[in-house]
Amino acid sequence: MDVKNILAICDHTLLLQTATWDEIKEICDDAIKYQTASVCIPPCYVKQAHEYMRDAMKVCTVIGFPNGNCTTATKVFETKDAVANGAEEIDMVINVGMLKAKNYDYVLDEIKQIKEACGGKLLKVIIETCLLTEDEKIKMCEIVTESGAEYIKTSTGFSTAGATFEDIALFAEHVGPNVKMKAAGGISSIADAEKFMELGANRLGTSRIVKIVKAMQ
Repeated sequence: MDVKNILAICDHTLLLQTATWDEIKEICDDAIKYQTASVCIPPCYVKQAHEYMRDAMKVCTVIGFPNGNCTTATKVFETKDAVANGAEEIDMVINVGMLKAKNYDYVLDEIKQIKEACGGKLLKVIIETCLLTEDEKIKMCEIVTESGAEYIKTSTGFSTAGATFEDIALFAEHVGPNVKMKAAGGISSIADAEKFMELGANRLGTSRIVKIVKAMQ
């Protein structure tokens, strides 16, 4: 597979707590150079990155990150603020505790509220698969399908594990035709990226693919 096709679906990501503007700027420069799908960065840098890149690259940011258990109102505010600052894509974390308590209406309503707050911008729903049972993953496929969000996403990359091939295969069986899939966390090689794409992943959340390509040059 042409590496350009892999780069084209990568959200080039830097979400570490220690990330500085100089590091975010480097991520932005690399994303433009290698033509990734977006840069995925902390909310505090969205406005600066948007102004820095102008229309050269989409800015993606995270909401309720990484634990997902702040209030819905907080997540809605974060979303509106991010969009106002120039974010074109939003990756939100579900409330895992509410899911495990089988409070499915809460989980669905929260996603719907955040989708509305996106104002037409693209929404990806992070379900943190490493914390879920198979039944809970399937239920989230159903909820995301109903919610109107564009993507279901495996992981934050900040919990006990990241994306697995098995989870993307499971998503592919259970999401509706309106939902795309993003694998994120632990994607460490071109071979991994190709396998996720073969299984149906439409986006990859990673910084390593760009680093690998840079090292090859």
